[in-house]
Amino acid sequence: MTPRLDSALLNYIVEHNLQPGDQLPALTELSAQLNINVGKLREQLEVARALGLVDVRPRTGIRFREYDFLPALRLSLLFALALDKSYFIAFTELRNHLEVAFWHESVARLTDSDKAALRDLCQRAWQKLNNQPFIQIPHQEHRKFHMGIFAHLDNPFVKGLLEAYWEAYEAVELNTYADLAYWQEAWTYHEKILQHILENDPEAALQAFIEHTQLLRHRNGASAPAHDVFHKPAQPE
Repeated sequence: MTPRLDSALLNYIVEHNLQPGDQLPALTELSAQLNINVGKLREQLEVARALGLVDVRPRTGIRFREYDFLPALRLSLLFALALDKSYFIAFTELRNHLEVAFWHESVARLTDSDKAALRDLCQRAWQKLNNQPFIQIPHQEHRKFHMGIFAHLDNPFVKGLLEAYWEAYEAVELNTYADLAYWQEAWTYHEKILQHILENDPEAALQAFIEHTQLLRHRNGASAPAHDVFHKPAQPE
């Protein structure tokens, strides 16, 4: 049974089985069909647009978009960070657990082309870091490297959460407040992660990733948890 939504507009999309790219009727026509006034419908349209569910353009009208979890998550997360930037630490913990949980599945799906792209990102990052005296922060390379590992993950909710992490990362300007030594160490870990992936050793790559995540914890001055959240029990002999 399809759940009813508290939005006549969204219920219309579901009930008419609209596909991404399909155009919705004009608001006046929808108003008549749904027996709801245009003002109320316009409010629902603004909510749907904020959630990334529809596009509204002057000439093409209202079109249904492919589902993406990120817009709704971004709005709430950025609001949380505006209230208290320390929420970023909690969200980082969530992101770390997600990447660990989906690591092996994601790495197994990487193609030779994906691995070449990751190698290229490492090279571009080092070029920026070694560009004396005009050193650049390789933030885009950093984001693309991590998201590239999960490029073929077929889970819109996990991918939305991972993308939201980088939106939060930018919002608290962590790409600005770091010295050169931090970035050099970070990209040394990225190279180590990639090397293990190229050697078909996803477990070693995962361990390098876990070590890499501790850099941000120490940089933020966050105290380590009482137990290692990534600790794995010893395998029986």
